[in-house]
Order: sequence, then C-alpha cells, then structure tokens
Amino acid sequence: MTRSPDSRPGAGPGTAAPTALRQRLAELRGPVAPVPLDARALAALAANPGCHRRALLDGAGVDKAALARAVGAPVTFGQSQFAFVRGHSFESRVKADGGVELVRLLHRRLADGSPEPGPGSVDTPGLSATGLEGRTARTALALREATAAGRWAVLDHPLLALTVAGTPAYLEPDAIVVHPDGGWTVVEIKSFAMIDGAADATKVGAAARQAAVYALALEAVAERVAKGAAVVRDQALLVCPKDFSNLPAAALVDLRKPLATTRRQLKRLTGVAEIAAGLPEGTTFDLCPSDDGRTPTRPADELAEALDAVAAAYAPECLAACELAFHCRARARAADSVRTLGRGVRAELGGLTTVASVLAAAAGEAGSPDDPAVAALRRASALRAEALALASADEGALAGAGQ
Repeated sequence: MTRSPDSRPGAGPGTAAPTALRQRLAELRGPVAPVPLDARALAALAANPGCHRRALLDGAGVDKAALARAVGAPVTFGQSQFAFVRGHSFESRVKADGGVELVRLLHRRLADGSPEPGPGSVDTPGLSATGLEGRTARTALALREATAAGRWAVLDHPLLALTVAGTPAYLEPDAIVVHPDGGWTVVEIKSFAMIDGAADATKVGAAARQAAVYALALEAVAERVAKGAAVVRDQALLVCPKDFSNLPAAALVDLRKPLATTRRQLKRLTGVAEIAAGLPEGTTFDLCPSDDGRTPTRPADELAEALDAVAAAYAPECLAACELAFHCRARARAADSVRTLGRGVRAELGGLTTVASVLAAAAGEAGSPDDPAVAALRRASALRAEALALASADEGALAGAGQ
C-alpha cells in the first residue's frame, strides 16, 4: 500500500536481509523510539506463536496501544495506578534490607539444611552502566563474579538479553539470587495477596510464564559466562503480601512446564526478517505524529491496510494480552472467521474456516460426509433437531392435558 498525498514521506522500502534488518524495522516503525519487549509481552507472544502481526510489531518496537487508538479500536487492560504504586511500595519493602530478607525467604522455602543467611552474608553488586548493552554486560559480569565468590548475592533489577525471532529483547526481572553453590534463582515480586499460603491460580500461572522467560535468558548467560559453574534453577521464588498485610510471604513455583512450553513456542516463531520480506512495498506503521509528538496524522484506513498486510491469529485470549485485540476481533468477525469462537473450537473444525461453512456443513448443504468434522456437525445437528421435536411434542401434550 502507499501513503496518501498528505502523509509525510518516509524512507524507501528496504529489504529484510539480515544485514539491513534494523533499518527495515526502523522504516516500519517510523522515526520514533522503539517500544522494548518485556517478559509479559514475550509470554503473550509465546502463547500465540502463529500471529505474524504481533511478532512483527513487537520485533519492530511499534507502539501497539497508539496504533490501536489510531485505527479506532483502543483496548484498556493492565494494572491500575493504585496497584502499580502498591506493587512498587511492596517491592521496596521486601528489598529494604539489602536483600537479606529475600534470601531468608528463599532459604526457608528450600529447607535444604544449610545455615540461614545473616547480616553481612548477602552481597548486592552494583549494576549501573550506560545503555542497554552496557547494563546487560554488567549484569553478566556481576553474575560471574558472584558465582565465583561462593556467597549469597542478590542482583536488584538486572538486565538480561534474549534473542526472539531474530531480534534482541531486553528483560528486567525483579531480582536474581545467586546461591553459594552456584545456583541462580529468578525472583518475582507481585502485589496480589497470598492468603493462607495460596494465591490466585491464574495470577500465579502468569507469574510463572514471566519467570520462565527470565530463566531462558539466564540460561544463555550461564552458558556464555559461567562455563558450567552456574545452574539456573527450575523453581522461581514468588513473593507476595501475606494475607491482607504488607508483610512478605513466599512460595516456590515450578518452572519446568512453562519453561518447556515457552522454549518450544519461541522457537516456532517465524523470523521477523521473513515476515517483513513478505510485506507489500511501502508498508509502514508510522503514525506520522503532529508537532505535539502524540496526535497521529496518518489516515486510519492506511494504517488498517498496513495491518491487514500482516497475517494475524486472533483468539479470544488476545483480549487480555494484546493492544490490537479489538481491531483483530473486528476483522475476524467481518471475515466470518471461526477464530472468534476460540482455539479449541477452531481446532475441532479442521478445514472449515468460516461460520457460514460450518452451518452449511451441519445442514448437509456442503462438505464431504467423510470429513470427521462435517460428520460430527451433522450428527450434532440431527440430535438437536430430535431434541427440539421431542420438546415440541411434550409441550403439545401438556397443552392438550390443560385444555
């Protein structure tokens, strides 16, 4: 697609060759700072690896929330300001003593018989550096030094790098604890309550998926700098407020399943370079903001056309994880796609991709009877008709008895 005459001219179409990938992604994004990937976005991306649209937009650092507003389909989700402030306050309290309490919580949960850490037994290396690459390198050096020291250490908000779909993503966990034996544990500090030792299963699952992303990035660091001396533990420490207080409570969360799932799904992601290479010439998601830097001047239909050039894999679960979910849902409904019914239903319907084709197959007007999906639909339709006929007969009998 091309820009309208009143749209700001941009750079010419580039190629998606590996040597020019960053330039190509910058052309797609426009002259704005990229939105960095975080663990939440990666967990959502890994949960829907077939969505080329999200993979490309996240890889290019496009502001999906601003793009959704520009096309007239804004979505609101995430933490409230109150929850955000409460979370920061709780995290500050947990780390107020230099990480000693954090290590004690972990030690108690491990219950491995080792001496409980006391004052002065926990190191807190500095992680200050310039730029993302500098902070990542400083984190790797601190991990290597802490592992070699053979003492407890807490890294407060380290920065890790993970290559996703051919592009680096920089991740910042709440903390990483280095054990005296060389083990590394991811720490997730959340503001939702742990009541009577248990927390909301959905929230715990989301925290586990985030921790799994951090653990994957840590594994890459361990292979590169620790030379086999470090082991990334397959359990994360989840720290939450105890009951309805502001006191910390902790639990170990098993990461084996989310680690395996996330690793497999991220490997399945189509490379961003390959997706970008298949776009029509001139495709860009530049909002062309006005002088205030916020108000888009690009026509909404142009942006919608650019989005339509990239294949999406909408599912109802996207409504809780993606800023473009409302736009994708509207497009799926307009196309009469069965994706709007959910992944489970979509998988059961096989080659039937539209609601109209499903109804036609159920009515016996289309589809091969040898197709298992078609046969199941016709059987269900026959059972429904039989049930309605019996109900109608019963209603008639009751009406006659009443008369």
